[in-house]
Amino acid sequence: MDAETVKLLATAGAIVGGTAIPAAAIAFIGAKGLDAIGRNPEAASKVQTAMILAIAFAEAIAIYALVVALVIKFV
Repeated sequence: MDAETVKLLATAGAIVGGTAIPAAAIAFIGAKGLDAIGRNPEAASKVQTAMILAIAFAEAIAIYALVVALVIKFV
C-alpha cells in the first residue's frame, strides 16, 4: 500500500472509532439518567445537570477524534 492509502485508512479509523464510542457513551448516559429520574423525580434537576455535563465531555472526545483525523489527512 502506498502512503496515501494508509493516510486514508487511518483517517477513516479515527473518525469511526472516535464517533462510535462517544455515541454509545452518550446513549448509555442518557439511559441511566432517565432511569435515575424515573426512580427519583424530585432529583431531576440535579440528575439532568450532571447528565448534560457528562454528555458534553463525551461529545468533546468526538471533537478530538475529528481534529486527529484532520491532522492525519492534511499533515
